[in-house]
Amino acid sequence: MDISFGGSAGNAAHEYVRTLLHPAILNHSIRVWLIADSAAGRMPLSPVEREALAVACLFHDAGTSPAYDGPQRFEVEGADAAVEFLSGNDWDPSLKKQVWEAIALHTSPGIAERMGPLTRLVRLGVVTDFGSADTVEVDADVHSRLQQFPRADIEVVLGDSVVAQAVRRPGKAPASTWPGCLLAAHLANPENTGINDAF
Repeated sequence: MDISFGGSAGNAAHEYVRTLLHPAILNHSIRVWLIADSAAGRMPLSPVEREALAVACLFHDAGTSPAYDGPQRFEVEGADAAVEFLSGNDWDPSLKKQVWEAIALHTSPGIAERMGPLTRLVRLGVVTDFGSADTVEVDADVHSRLQQFPRADIEVVLGDSVVAQAVRRPGKAPASTWPGCLLAAHLANPENTGINDAF
């Protein structure tokens, strides 16, 4: 794999999350980075903002890992994990806050798109990877690089991970949130072994 994640913190984030995340979720996180980084080429991001984008993309689903299965929604747990990871980094606190927001809001349609560039880019990477209508076109080079990271039933793996946490701790899935919708769909159809109806 010949991919740079924006700099030393981004590369370290990749090395870290690859020890935590399910392989399908890791591949998804890398695809989100490739898409978001490509889209960021049309925005005036500084080198440190590009590196922060990499950290946000790589950590955006870290809350699904057993290491970060705390009492909050998986998005918040992942956001907290990223800021903790960056605690030894001498970045401006406002940039760490942008990383936190990008992760915490990545499942919040209509809100993420109106926030700062990191939040918009992570959301764009996520919805593009899942084939939403609100996507960005990627060039042939990026498309080729995306193929290096198989999907491996990511929709099933991610949905099941969020639901499994919520079954154990229902407070992680408040009503009207994406985790809450996934949990409600699971409870309505617990025999479903495919993609969650609310994914």
